[in-house]
Amino acid sequence: MRARAKGDGRLAAAAHIRRAVMVYIRLAGAGFRRQSQYKLAMFAGLFTNCVFGFVRAAVMMAAVRASDGFGGYDEGTIGAYVWLSQGLLGATQFMGPPLELVDRVKNGDIAIDFLRPVDVQFGYLAADIGRATATILPRGVPSVLVGTLTFGLTMPNTPGPYLIGTLSVFLAVALSFLCLFAVGLLGFWVVETRGLRVLYQICGTFLAGLFVPVHMFPDWLRTVAHATPFPSILQSPIDIISGRVIGTDALMVVAAQVFWLLVIGALGRILLAAGSRRLEVQGG
Repeated sequence: MRARAKGDGRLAAAAHIRRAVMVYIRLAGAGFRRQSQYKLAMFAGLFTNCVFGFVRAAVMMAAVRASDGFGGYDEGTIGAYVWLSQGLLGATQFMGPPLELVDRVKNGDIAIDFLRPVDVQFGYLAADIGRATATILPRGVPSVLVGTLTFGLTMPNTPGPYLIGTLSVFLAVALSFLCLFAVGLLGFWVVETRGLRVLYQICGTFLAGLFVPVHMFPDWLRTVAHATPFPSILQSPIDIISGRVIGTDALMVVAAQVFWLLVIGALGRILLAAGSRRLEVQGG
């Protein structure tokens, strides 16, 4: 009887896990469908990506031609850096609008989220992964194709970097959201988080390697950058997909992304728990 009870318990636990996973898959699908409705906005984002991609690529190409040993980049690899960063920009939401969570914390609607039978952090994360997937397909991939056709990017000719790179992009999207999630939760303690979000955007985009590769930073600044999660959001997937890091080095980069994912995820859960205790909702 005891063995049968244990078996029934394991089956019940497995069924519960399957149901939970299906909930988050549906939330990701909902995020995908929601983002897919904004076709004109995605086209505008693609156009903007390409315009700024041409500007950045022209500047970087000129810098490579004018200097010797430009951080280990040549014309083909610097082009890959520029256009991959442009392609990932929409998915990582560095320059995007604030999360819906920001307003829900500010007006108290987050209390409703606490009452739902879905983990707040995981639920929002699943929806954001769906949103990012809908962004990469019509906006990110065409941006890279435009760069390939116009600048001739140097990209790997084996599937390995692209397979590991796909995992790296997934981790980068999740890490980017968790960072924004943590910043948004500061609304439990401050009246307005706009200034904090702007500061995050400025520091984050710079230290992530959006304007110049992190490899071009002075030693002290590169050390500062790698002491933050930002390079794992942008520079890391670019390095893997472009083939700058391969083999064991690529796996080490992915491991660093996983480390930051766990750290920032834990920080978000601490802030969420503390914020739920601080939250007061009045009315009736």
